[in-house]
Amino acid sequence: MEIEIATIGGYEEVGRQMTAVRAGDDVVVFDMGLNLSKVLIHDNVETERMHSLDLIDMGAIPDDRVMSDIEGDVQAIVPTHGHLDHIGAISKLAHRYDAPVVATPFTIELVRQQIEGENKFNVGNDLVKMSAGETMSIGDQVEMEFVNVTHSIIDAINPVVHTPEGAVVYGLDKRMDHTPVIGDPIDMKRFREIGREGNGVLAYIEDCTNAGRKGRTPSESVARRHLKDVMTSVEDYDGGIVATTFSSHIARVTSLVEFAKDIGRQPVLLGRSMEKYSGTAERLGFVDFPGDVGMYGHRKSVDRTFKRIMNEGKEKYLPIVTGHQGEPRAMLTRMGRGETPYELDEGDKVIFSARVIPEPTNEGQRYQSEKLLGMQGARIYDDIHVSGHLREEGHYEMLDALEPEHVIPAHQDMKGFAPYVDLAASKGYQLGRDLHVTRNGNMIQLVD
Repeated sequence: MEIEIATIGGYEEVGRQMTAVRAGDDVVVFDMGLNLSKVLIHDNVETERMHSLDLIDMGAIPDDRVMSDIEGDVQAIVPTHGHLDHIGAISKLAHRYDAPVVATPFTIELVRQQIEGENKFNVGNDLVKMSAGETMSIGDQVEMEFVNVTHSIIDAINPVVHTPEGAVVYGLDKRMDHTPVIGDPIDMKRFREIGREGNGVLAYIEDCTNAGRKGRTPSESVARRHLKDVMTSVEDYDGGIVATTFSSHIARVTSLVEFAKDIGRQPVLLGRSMEKYSGTAERLGFVDFPGDVGMYGHRKSVDRTFKRIMNEGKEKYLPIVTGHQGEPRAMLTRMGRGETPYELDEGDKVIFSARVIPEPTNEGQRYQSEKLLGMQGARIYDDIHVSGHLREEGHYEMLDALEPEHVIPAHQDMKGFAPYVDLAASKGYQLGRDLHVTRNGNMIQLVD
């Protein structure tokens, strides 16, 4: 059976992920993501109102026109998890394919919301839920399996396409978390089985985000302990404390809510995306927040809440807000600019339970945000976080577990690929033979 892989997006940058795997006449597309930094450098861009071709030209979504060169029919569009760099272009591109979107329940619900907010295209693809551990048929000879992984968002999986020539494992994005705060540990037992079943693993496509960092990525339980230590240390402070994290990081938000209660403060979730992700997770039963936890996304509701906090006393509340990357319209950025009723005073604490995404736009915006907060007297507690991506030893373990015949680095630019290439080379892989460093828009023929 002919096997080829189209590397469409995410092979020259972190963002706008999209990969297609063709096995015979059947094609599976993994991810259709948005490169948010390409949007943020423009003022007041509303992607939901824009045409896909304009977003492609902007470099914001994958240029999927290479799909016309693939001889086969798309049978499924499979986002691995709910981050925008993996689902943000589905509302712009999925309607071009007569195929269902297949994903885990939380991811499917986020995709549904993304499609409902679309103003340019009528996306009518079926939305199919499939949980980790389940399989589905792709054509007559191919099967797709979801393997549970742990990441900085709940309900993440790595899909595996089982073909007569061996398995193709799409390895974006994960860390090896054996003690997660929410959900099951990464299923390393299943990965090891896949590596030794039938014809083994034909190809492994891997996220290289942290490949240059030594050691292993700590568990979310480590971040939880760090966060508890920081929040306990400011328990006696009688002024304002504000926290920010990734709104999609439900495990971290849950910890913030719990520890706010422990130090005698009322947690309040503020910001559109904070309300969206946490509200969806609670509605689907992934979390159960205390009944008095408010979630407010609309700006008027947020400002009313800020006024109530100021009237009743900042020492009684913990606002958990969007804006850890310094996004121009996010809550924390507006607070730093003095555009909300919440007034920061000398000595007030701002807890960043997130790390700045290493990309120039984000780094510049985060720097500006911290300076504005500092000018109002805020004290910054930074980097209370663990990454959602494998470090060097995690990558080493995955190559040991899968023993893939071919390796394809992804989710980085050429500089970011280099540490992973060195690691793979130390395991006996060779550039141009079975280690394929590629770019957006290329095709890799694995089996003729």
